[in-house]
Amino acid sequence: MNEEAPGRLRVVVDKAACCGYGICSEICPEVYKLNELGIVYVDDPIVPVGLEEKATEGAAACPQSALTVTGA
Repeated sequence: MNEEAPGRLRVVVDKAACCGYGICSEICPEVYKLNELGIVYVDDPIVPVGLEEKATEGAAACPQSALTVTGA
């Protein structure tokens, strides 16, 4: 995991809030993954360059507000 990336966006996941709608992973599958129970996770909390808009859109689309994109 890349813990240090100044100026880059970071995803914060609240797994307890996730109800498995999967909208985030439909919008941005490069960042948001679903486990075998349909709960969201990320391989790396740092959003890859070029995916900032999609990652932010995916987080904003979550009906449970289980995702937050911070930084920059």
